Amino acid sequence: MEKLINSMSKIGVIPVIKIEDAKDAVPLANALKKGGICAAEVTFRTAAAADAIKEIATNFPDFLIAAGTVLTPKQADQAIEAGASLIVTPGFNPIVVNHCLEKGYPIIPGVCTPGEIENAMSFGLRYLKFFPAEAMGGVKTIKAVSAPYSMIRFMPTGGINKNNLADYLSCKSVFACGGSFMVPSDLISAGKFDEIEKLTFEAAKLVKEIRE
Repeated sequence: MEKLINSMSKIGVIPVIKIEDAKDAVPLANALKKGGICAAEVTFRTAAAADAIKEIATNFPDFLIAAGTVLTPKQADQAIEAGASLIVTPGFNPIVVNHCLEKGYPIIPGVCTPGEIENAMSFGLRYLKFFPAEAMGGVKTIKAVSAPYSMIRFMPTGGINKNNLADYLSCKSVFACGGSFMVPSDLISAGKFDEIEKLTFEAAKLVKEIRE
């Protein structure tokens, strides 16, 4: 898990992808890689998720692939079997968390309250997704909850964009952010991968500037 977290931290912002057709997975991953980000969170918000993960894992073995919006143990199994490196959930579901831990799947569950953070801690977890970040108060809230939970590190997702990315990555409790601003669904569906490459390059450049 620590190796995955270190990799995600170095990348800084993980593209959160909603992909409708698995045929778009390879050109999309290629655009991300050429743009400077060898990672993606492929969300299980469409039926193509598992196939998309498999396509990326097969063609880009150096890619860090997270399976996002995982709501059930079955989806977690499908994601790992397809080649995902870790599981990311939008909320804290003890059934899914326990299943992943028993199977040895790295998991970053979603939280947004102190109670959920403590539930995660009871499972021995310290890397958590803070979701929905902006709607729940953003950096201000993360800093507030980090006071009593200084051992926890967060991956805020939800409302992250190029204008507020610096605020999040400058927070010592944040190890990385999840964002879809460089991978808009309309550009994916339209096959405009050159534009995605440009947006990804800009995002990677921004992360570098923030951390210099």
